[in-house]
Amino acid sequence: QVQLVESGGGLVQAGGSLRLSCAASGRLFSSYYMGWFRQAPGKEREFVAESRWIGGTPYYANSVKGRFTISRDNAKNTVYLQMNSLKPEDTAVYYCAAKSPGSSYGYWGQGTRVTVSS
Repeated sequence: QVQLVESGGGLVQAGGSLRLSCAASGRLFSSYYMGWFRQAPGKEREFVAESRWIGGTPYYANSVKGRFTISRDNAKNTVYLQMNSLKPEDTAVYYCAAKSPGSSYGYWGQGTRVTVSS
């Protein structure tokens, strides 16, 4: 079992930055793929970024590539999402998720809200 708790959301002006954190409980954190997803009002939840292991190639949605960076600290059981050059269209509830390799994302946090004002 993995429990995930996100933090770091808030209100920021367009062009600004935020760093989201996701603290995971349980053992074997380093073996999990960790992802960030978001859901904007009235829209489906969408993939943002994924970290498979430290030093591995991260994956990003095209909409955030070059602006967002996912990273993880296995010693702290924490995954981060550094968000730079934020745009109003980045406004959403951001969710952290975890999965074992080869499976679907089955562990989810409660979400943290990000609002980007123009």
